[in-house]
Amino acid sequence: MAEQTHITDHPPEGAAADWTVPQDWSAYSAEDHRTWDTLFARQAKLLPGRASEAYLRGLDVLKLSKPGIPDFEELSERLMQLTGWQVVAVPGLVPDDVFFDHMANRRFVAGNFIRRPDQLDYLQEPDVFHDVFGHVPMLADPRFADYLEAYGRGGLRALELGSLKQLSRLYWYTVEFGLIEEPEGLRIYGSGIVSSFSESRFALDDPSPNRIGFDLERVMRTDYRIDDFQQTYFVIPSFDELLRVTIESDFEPLYARNREKPEIAIDTILPEDRVITRGTQDYARGKAKAAASEPA
Repeated sequence: MAEQTHITDHPPEGAAADWTVPQDWSAYSAEDHRTWDTLFARQAKLLPGRASEAYLRGLDVLKLSKPGIPDFEELSERLMQLTGWQVVAVPGLVPDDVFFDHMANRRFVAGNFIRRPDQLDYLQEPDVFHDVFGHVPMLADPRFADYLEAYGRGGLRALELGSLKQLSRLYWYTVEFGLIEEPEGLRIYGSGIVSSFSESRFALDDPSPNRIGFDLERVMRTDYRIDDFQQTYFVIPSFDELLRVTIESDFEPLYARNREKPEIAIDTILPEDRVITRGTQDYARGKAKAAASEPA
């Protein structure tokens, strides 16, 4: 299936009022399935010893190693039995309120298109590989499944309070680019890392980025960038703790306090941070130097 474009105003033709569409699994070409298999094979080889125990367990119990792009109906049946979640197809990015409403009701929206073979390493808009391989295994973990449902409810509230920017940073630094401390060391669970061949190595091995202990208020003040490796990763001690902090925190006064404070730059280490790894920032400096040397 061809890559879709960002949609923002109304459901496209063929979509339901909630923006869902049929996955139309039979429409995938042989090349589409080969692309999935290529992406899956190289990540599955790389992730043992890097990905969190919860992620690897989800990959196994959901039978995602079966060749070809997963059928959402079959995948949802397995997921519903484990945590009550289901996967629903959408034609591309959806409006924030639609996204949060699905999440609050344990429906994970996934793009039904897959990248071209020449886009294996980077695609700006999330496709079925990012959404299913990256996100769905974590939904098989009851604690993370509860966290995402709570996040969906919180997202609808954040829209009412005009605080979506703060809450989106929590999603970015946990769901997309989160690290966790496990007995064997740091492990990755964020979908943006586990689905990326290059960042799944960079996030753990490279000396450049900071790795800082998770703090809710600090995370929601920290900027991020979407077009390159992260300069800071936040590390949770456990999924139980991530869920506890999310459920027990009163976000409305937290939003108000943060609005009175300056935003934190992506490479900053604060005196009160629990620093796990103080990064050299060599990667970011190298990119900046290369950009500066390019002719105008």
